[in-house]
Amino acid sequence: MRFSHLLMAAIGAGLLVSSPASAQDLTGTLKKIKETGVIAIGHRDSSVPFSYFDDKQQVVGYANDICLKIADAVKQNLGLEKLEVKMVPVTSATRIPLMANGTIDVECGSTTNNLERQKQVSFTLTHFVTANRFISKKANKFETLEDLKGKTVVSTAGTSNIKQLTELNNTKNLGMTIIPAKDHADAFLMVETDRASAFVMDDVLIASLAANSKNPDDYVISKEALSVEPYGSMIRKDDPEFKKVVDTAMGNLFKDGTIAALYDKWFLKPIPPKGITLNIPMSDEFKQVLAHPTDSGDPKDYAVKQ
Repeated sequence: MRFSHLLMAAIGAGLLVSSPASAQDLTGTLKKIKETGVIAIGHRDSSVPFSYFDDKQQVVGYANDICLKIADAVKQNLGLEKLEVKMVPVTSATRIPLMANGTIDVECGSTTNNLERQKQVSFTLTHFVTANRFISKKANKFETLEDLKGKTVVSTAGTSNIKQLTELNNTKNLGMTIIPAKDHADAFLMVETDRASAFVMDDVLIASLAANSKNPDDYVISKEALSVEPYGSMIRKDDPEFKKVVDTAMGNLFKDGTIAALYDKWFLKPIPPKGITLNIPMSDEFKQVLAHPTDSGDPKDYAVKQ
């Protein structure tokens, strides 16, 4: 597995506790934040449990908690007495454009780190590893992608999932009608109301949607995995100074056990708004990431070493 070179360099140099940066040395995102006193965090509205609105319309979630820790580290690095955290809503379709044009500085959601996206943005160290699967109603007895031949299938617009689904539909001649939904909640609703036979998405997200639905037992997630999906928070490309601060902050969360505590909080304990426990144990793939941090976008780097 490829380690984050920036993180390993920081560890080797004993720089895991960062010191305030001098203003004249700043560039890119750090300079922007220093001058404005604001860090803009892109958040999702229904990516449970990563980034979503609770019943009080407050942004909460596992990725959100991680990004708030990153904001604290940036504040310390810049030697700021105050740092305003501005929460900016993003969708699957708008998250990369809003990152590129400077509207947001860090994106906190459920974004897959892959090699294609790395051409446009950079990623923090991986903070979750999931798989691309589909959810359907148990009564329909769909088990594999082949069972969806000729069916109407939904996925979320602007995601790697819908891109992969479209490619598989073409290469396997499945004849599926693929519908792009505006967000995960809308996609799940299409299955719930029988407007689509299945919803293709990261398994942790569809498990969360099913758990919070009116009749959770009505649904089943496919055992067949279409791909491995590492999650990371997006930051702007070609900004090594900011990435170093962010990766150092993430490395500290891994090292001091904070990330494990956050995982326990959001995946193994009751979460808002309904107090439902997702009960998703930490995967072997993610345990391996905690032991050997990486920002790789290559799925092969997440294969569990035996």
